[in-house]
Amino acid sequence: MSWFKLVIAGLLEVAWAIGLRYTHGFTRPLPSALTIGAIAASMWMLADVTRTIPIGTAYAVWVGIGATGAAILGVALFHEPLPVTRAVFLLLLVVAILGLKLTVPKTQ
Repeated sequence: MSWFKLVIAGLLEVAWAIGLRYTHGFTRPLPSALTIGAIAASMWMLADVTRTIPIGTAYAVWVGIGATGAAILGVALFHEPLPVTRAVFLLLLVVAILGLKLTVPKTQ
């Protein structure tokens, strides 16, 4: 269950990272409230999973999911460039996230 929560926390990080763009410097109330809510929920879930997943692993996976998701949505929503080299490094990030998951002792 902790890994599931960690993935949700990472997806919430993607949501708030993308949400920042829509807040226009926190001048738009609804996007600002949703972004702040996503930040709070993401942090709470990250803190919760660190009771069973090592902090270094949990944080790295959380950041990795957030960075990968924000980069992909940046391309999809904001037409940011995706040269082959960037795509390769994003793929390496996904491989690193999976590697961290696979190397945590089974008691986690």
